[in-house]
Amino acid sequence: MNKKHAGVLLGGILLIVLAMGISRFAFTPILPFMRKDAGFSLETAGYLASSNYVGYFIGALWAGFLFRRKKMILLINVLLNVASVIWMGLTEMFMLWLLLRLIAGITSGFIFVLTSSIIMDYLAKEVLTKWSGYLFSGIGLGIAISGLFVPYLELAYTWKGAWLGLGLLSLAFFCVTLVTWRNLTIQDGVKQVKTSSGKMTAGFMPWLIASYGLEGLGYIITGTFLVDIIHNIPSLEAYSSYSWVVVGLAAVPSAPVWIVLLSKFSPVRILTVAYVMQVFGILLPVFSQTVTSVLLSSFLFGLTFVGIVTLTTSYARQLFPTQSNAVVSILTTFYALGQIIGPIIAGKLAAHFDSYKAALLFAGVMVFAALLIMLIGHFKTHLRAESSNTVTTIET
Repeated sequence: MNKKHAGVLLGGILLIVLAMGISRFAFTPILPFMRKDAGFSLETAGYLASSNYVGYFIGALWAGFLFRRKKMILLINVLLNVASVIWMGLTEMFMLWLLLRLIAGITSGFIFVLTSSIIMDYLAKEVLTKWSGYLFSGIGLGIAISGLFVPYLELAYTWKGAWLGLGLLSLAFFCVTLVTWRNLTIQDGVKQVKTSSGKMTAGFMPWLIASYGLEGLGYIITGTFLVDIIHNIPSLEAYSSYSWVVVGLAAVPSAPVWIVLLSKFSPVRILTVAYVMQVFGILLPVFSQTVTSVLLSSFLFGLTFVGIVTLTTSYARQLFPTQSNAVVSILTTFYALGQIIGPIIAGKLAAHFDSYKAALLFAGVMVFAALLIMLIGHFKTHLRAESSNTVTTIET
């Protein structure tokens, strides 16, 4: 990979860092401090999280219909995203928080879909597909950055300073991307003509989409409340921020590692391993609340949630190589739909039982259901393909 290619990839990684690791997931380590100072309930926290995911749903869906001026639209969304993060630290109005998290979600959806599409197409064109996993490492890098910075920013400037500091850091990342992408030209896309071989409503794809949607519903509960869960265990409170750093550090190398495994083994087999590990990581704090168990849970969560994103989008793009924008968009849309529902249900369960255990159990069940749907779909599609091949052979 030469300097130009590395610069383009770096710019993409930084956009994923600010849109996903910071704009979306910085809410997780900041949440305990906001709840303490502003005094809002677990249900309120769930509504704030879901507002962001409603926006993410809208942005991801909308981005799938864009075929022209992708670079310009992407950069405008980045500026709006950074502004929404900074403004979070300038207000205490709940309704404005809801609006800002909605804007952050819409722009994050645009940024994730468009950046993924642009970078994956660029790498494929330059025969550098093996580097695609590094793009998604930006999610983990952003999470690690927010986990490291938030405690220090909060200690010095309260939770407001945490939002402001991360917003300014995001602005710096945006400036770096402008430099590394200054010579990047993106051709307008072409709307694909629908053919029987290009339908995403046939074969294994609908099963993969449904599975991915349930994964979004389940994983986001841990992704939203993990730090608050640990923060509210007296003996583990000091480790709450570190847990989010562990999530990020585990997520950074996970995407490239899973991509390597994807090239060596069946995609469904590798996804099965990732799902099983994630279910174990989500449920571990329910049955064991020690330093070792919560940090192991954080590690497994970070290792798998970015891995499942990477594996699913990469595998889907293999199935539809000429429709990367549409593929990433439809997957991310259903993923986002699950994320809207998850925090609301989790907040209500936690408030009703006065504990996060019921919410984590629900999350684990949803992720396990996602695994079952994927395996059933794979089995049925495989049987149908074998049956079709048998009929063709007989006719011949």
